[in-house]
Amino acid sequence: MKNTMLLLVLGAVSFGASANDVKRGEALAQKYNCASCHGADYNKPIDPTYPKLAGQHADYLTHALRAYKRGAGANGRVNPIMAGIAQPLSNQDMDDLGAYLASLPSQLVVKK
Repeated sequence: MKNTMLLLVLGAVSFGASANDVKRGEALAQKYNCASCHGADYNKPIDPTYPKLAGQHADYLTHALRAYKRGAGANGRVNPIMAGIAQPLSNQDMDDLGAYLASLPSQLVVKK
């Protein structure tokens, strides 16, 4: 019983420590100037081949950033611009960016 309680407490502490921070994600998006390619509202990229980021699922965005950081090879993505942006990001940075972008109003069609 004591071990179970200890695990529950430790789990709650670690969960709180890794909670995604939307405000921090917003600051990171500004710091790395994501809007310069993906548009000021993240719905109108400067090139139609660039993705709209606003309203995407946070876990998808985080996964994509990790894949760009991983680069060529298994489960990686190759794009020199995104690789350069993703390299200095920590896992928490990527989680926060994903949370921020997912929280934005989207023009994505989810149902017809």
